[in-house]
Amino acid sequence: MTGIGVVVIGRNEGERLRQCLQALAPGASPVVYVDSGSTDGSATMAESLGAIVVALDMSRPFTAARARNEGFARLLADHPTVVYVQFLDGDCELAPEWLATASGFLDAQPTFAVACGRRRERHPGYSIYNRLCDIEWDTPVGEARACGGDALMRVEALRQVGGFDARMIAGEEPELCVRLRQASWRIQRLDAEMTLHDAAMTRFGQWWKRQIRAGFAYSLGASMHGQPPERHWVRERRRIIVWGFLYPAILLALAWPTWGLSLLGLLIYPVQVLRIARKMHGRPWKDRLAFGTACMASKFPEFIGWCKFQRARRRGPMRIIEYK
Repeated sequence: MTGIGVVVIGRNEGERLRQCLQALAPGASPVVYVDSGSTDGSATMAESLGAIVVALDMSRPFTAARARNEGFARLLADHPTVVYVQFLDGDCELAPEWLATASGFLDAQPTFAVACGRRRERHPGYSIYNRLCDIEWDTPVGEARACGGDALMRVEALRQVGGFDARMIAGEEPELCVRLRQASWRIQRLDAEMTLHDAAMTRFGQWWKRQIRAGFAYSLGASMHGQPPERHWVRERRRIIVWGFLYPAILLALAWPTWGLSLLGLLIYPVQVLRIARKMHGRPWKDRLAFGTACMASKFPEFIGWCKFQRARRRGPMRIIEYK
């Protein structure tokens, strides 16, 4: 489509990357693929499918933000007239009508910098972790405060705010959206199919590591934009510390003097699960309970992520946390 370029990032995505690139209708838009040290031949395959390939310098830490920035720079160097850029993860497949729908919206709404849509999990039935991802992607339609890794963005707006912050090992899109909103740009979540995502999460350890990464991202985001009026991710960071450490630590400390009665306070966790589940609508109760349980259980690995951030901030460097 005229005026639209695509930046795909990935590392060892294999067949998922092939599906991603083949769904982009070769020749319809220029495609840049940024490879973060793949060892499965991803770069060669992408080139054979018509993508411009950028291989990241392996001497510097990989981050999705860095990959997107370098892909964006290469896209503009080769195609300086591009007006919109679609960012896409290599494990995602773009819906056929998405680019037309999203670019049409941005054409008609010049104050909006970002259009995102419904990201669905490709195999939600494969595991509880995949299903949790599918629930997580189902965000409200309308004007939003942030987007995810798949989104169509206005080149003018990205240039104005300097693109992604390469220091972010996760949560780089919401951080970018903070700066876009501060520059008076707006973000819209459209009621339209955007991408199929393949989390390929089948083990508890993968989910645990993903939540550690989330805790790190919340902590980093709050440290960067936590001051009023934005207070970016301050509430999320506070919940991590309270539910993931302070509250259970206090109950455990009181267990001896109270003959273990203080441990009854742990019942507040299932109560919180029910509270979260009751707020969800349009899904079966088993999904609501699973999501509520995951939300509360995630506070423990997220607290580990908070600890990792504190250590990295003092000693460095901040390295990407991968779950697959």
